Amino acid sequence: MSTATQSSADVLVAKARDRSALIGIVGLGYVGLPLAMEFARAGFRVLGFDVSKAVVDGLTQGRSHVQDVPSAEVARFTKDGKFAATTDLARLREPDVVSICVPTPLSKTKDPDVSYVLAATNAVKQALRRGQLIVLESTTYPGTTRELMLPALEATGLKVGEDFFLSFSPERVDPGNPKWNTHNTPKVVGGITPACQRVAMAIYEPAIERLVAVSSTEAAELVKILENTFRSVNIGLVNEMAIVCDKLGVDVWEVIEAAATKPFGFMKFTPGPGVGGHCIPLDPHYLAWKMRTLNYRTRFIELAGEINAGMPEFWVARVVDRLNEQGRAARGSKVLVVGVAYKKDIDDIRESPALDVIRLLHRRGAVVSYHDPHVRKLKDEDTDLASLPLTSETLAAADCVVIVTDHSDVDYALVERCARLVVDTRNALAKVRPRDQEP
Repeated sequence: MSTATQSSADVLVAKARDRSALIGIVGLGYVGLPLAMEFARAGFRVLGFDVSKAVVDGLTQGRSHVQDVPSAEVARFTKDGKFAATTDLARLREPDVVSICVPTPLSKTKDPDVSYVLAATNAVKQALRRGQLIVLESTTYPGTTRELMLPALEATGLKVGEDFFLSFSPERVDPGNPKWNTHNTPKVVGGITPACQRVAMAIYEPAIERLVAVSSTEAAELVKILENTFRSVNIGLVNEMAIVCDKLGVDVWEVIEAAATKPFGFMKFTPGPGVGGHCIPLDPHYLAWKMRTLNYRTRFIELAGEINAGMPEFWVARVVDRLNEQGRAARGSKVLVVGVAYKKDIDDIRESPALDVIRLLHRRGAVVSYHDPHVRKLKDEDTDLASLPLTSETLAAADCVVIVTDHSDVDYALVERCARLVVDTRNALAKVRPRDQEP
């Protein structure tokens, strides 16, 4: 290692230790804003970047748009000069560290859409200076950091590991989780070079409780995909078991609870109307796409995705069948969907299976309304609804109530008491229903 390399790395390590490094966060959403708050809490100054003027203006005025980040915290750090937000990407030259936390969606053909990463990389490239650390946190396919970002940044004439440093550290945000957050969730870090790794570890160490070093950016990229592919495959298995149990006339929830009593060799997963959020429905497709470029088909992963994607159709068919049993057609029936967020106790509707359930019910001619204490309005190209209050009158007016998301602050006893017909995709009524009562 040359003296120049030692000097560049040592300067950043020293800035990490004395908290004099300015941290830049590109993308102030569910990942970027909590990370910005952790760095500010650790004593760093943070400059956040976002393309949305509304987001930046709100944060500047001390208002958080992310459920897990209190507005009071944003206001305090803004007032103390620890946090500022801007839309001016030309200021990317100012931070010593630039962490990229932008979306990585899928295209309509289920291929990775890295346009946000490429746009952020290009903005960093225009401002890149000697002595900066660049970290990609966005979930993506193995090879993105080395194959896409590195050539673009080295095109400036600066050399990785000497003039600037490049690493990948996957976000592990679980919105609404009361136990695990950005600070106490172990953070995986992989660098392009050993110097990149050392600098990135030093920067994160004051803000994150535990760091996990891996040997390369590819290993770090694959860690995140493995985590969510594991969940997708196991959810796919238990969702298929729900279909199996339905055909056999067996209570899947009883089977799962009994299996979960085994103290080894079994991990409890539960079925539902599908999977949502940014991770489980999307991440396995990054790996599947990458493997197709290497002439390999990830059959196990693709099958799990197919099963999970088909669950809204399964549950809507259950609604239709239950209505038929009551002598009613789906067309013209009033259906109240309870819960539209992708999981309980959050306001995030990204990839929520509830959206598919609502669309499928609309196609069958049902008159759909919804209640969700966390999501006031639901508007996209197919849907424009506002949350109804959950009252005895609202429940009684519905021909069928479909529980899609089992929020903790829903009165399920009221649902059980007042609804004429309930299709419970989450076993939420088990909290208020006698054990031996048929669902």
